[in-house]
Amino acid sequence: MLLFLLFILFLILCFLVFYIRLRCLEKRLTEDHYSFFHPYCNAGGGGERVLWQCILALCESKPECTVSVYTGDNPAPPQQIIADAEKCFGLKLPKERIIFVYLNWRCLVEAKLYPVLTLLGQSLGSILLGLEALMRHPTGCWIDTMGYAFTYPLAYVCGCDVVSYVHYPTISTDMLGLVKERTSTYNNSSAVARNPILSSLKLVYYKCFAWLYGKVGSLSQVIFVNSSWTEAHIKDLWGGAERTYKLYPPCNTTEYLNIPTGQRERKVISLAQFRPEKNHKLQIEAFAKLMESYNGRDVKLVLIGGVRNDEDKARVDELRRLIEELNLSDVISIKVSIPYKDLYREISTSLIGIHTMWNEHFGIGIVEFMASGIIPIANNSGGPKLDIVLPGTGFLAESPEEYSTHLQRVLSMTEEELSVITDRARQHVRETFSDESFKTTFIKMLSKHLQLDI
Repeated sequence: MLLFLLFILFLILCFLVFYIRLRCLEKRLTEDHYSFFHPYCNAGGGGERVLWQCILALCESKPECTVSVYTGDNPAPPQQIIADAEKCFGLKLPKERIIFVYLNWRCLVEAKLYPVLTLLGQSLGSILLGLEALMRHPTGCWIDTMGYAFTYPLAYVCGCDVVSYVHYPTISTDMLGLVKERTSTYNNSSAVARNPILSSLKLVYYKCFAWLYGKVGSLSQVIFVNSSWTEAHIKDLWGGAERTYKLYPPCNTTEYLNIPTGQRERKVISLAQFRPEKNHKLQIEAFAKLMESYNGRDVKLVLIGGVRNDEDKARVDELRRLIEELNLSDVISIKVSIPYKDLYREISTSLIGIHTMWNEHFGIGIVEFMASGIIPIANNSGGPKLDIVLPGTGFLAESPEEYSTHLQRVLSMTEEELSVITDRARQHVRETFSDESFKTTFIKMLSKHLQLDI
């Protein structure tokens, strides 16, 4: 009886996929339409800036095309999402050509739903979320800008062109190394790290997952990656070097490059969503270490970022409690989802920018620091180390002590010493990162592999 029910379920699924495929192929033949799978499109982070710039690039290059965005931001109406994006990123979006497809199953990709086997649970959940997306709105071109690679087989079988922009591989050799070395981190609990049996089992699980991730990722016809670090990992896991392109995320460099550099406030700024991997706790610990030896309370730390869900909101509350426990409430503040004009004001008056994520895929915030004349102190790993903070353009650190030392060093510099660093940093930004270069490369490579009529 169970086998019979499973057979019936399989037949229903096959019929559903066949039906979706017919609708997708019809859409492909009759409409110039592109769909973006981005369930958290209203989060206000660097990934969302990539989404909106991709949409702008398509709409500017193809005046007759329309785009759709699959989102789980159900309470927010389309006009609010558009307004939030324009306010947050300083953009002007073609709202009349953007369709929002609201998804009800976004909870299936929330980490809290899977206390164990989280990566596998979220990945399988993304398949069901992708199925809901294609049932609600078939498309001929599936563009994933959030990294849900397990949706690719579904989109491929349904007849879609598959395009991906990878900010960060779901699994990497670095993650395997941490489990093998039994190092405790935000995604490898101390209970597992201390236990050799659990560590061995998790290593097997990670290796199997990495193999699966490589298989589904290989179905992407055009692969964009945001840094040298991500490029190396994706080529290793997915293959497809001939269709993989390093495309630095669009950075708001034009406006920031015009900000005067002189007479900044003695203020340290952080720009990052309040996610666990961003490691805001390290920023607070480093600042606390600085205040132990710093004479006075005239230096301020401002943590600015967006929140995606209740977990992120709870994380902000934890950070506020930590600030109070360290008696730093008068010198450290947290600002959540502030308007672009307020963000611009904070950036234009800050002296130092701090970044603490280990193996950050890229680091748009760091580029914006450098463009605006802020001295960056970034984590000595990943994209910031390989692509952004080159020698003479800022500083790299790992421990609270190293961060504190660099903070003290910059605070002690003369205007002339600061100018040498900011001039080098701005030159690097001008030559390497911009919105226009992003949009040009994005359209060029899409046209090459998908034969777009541009």
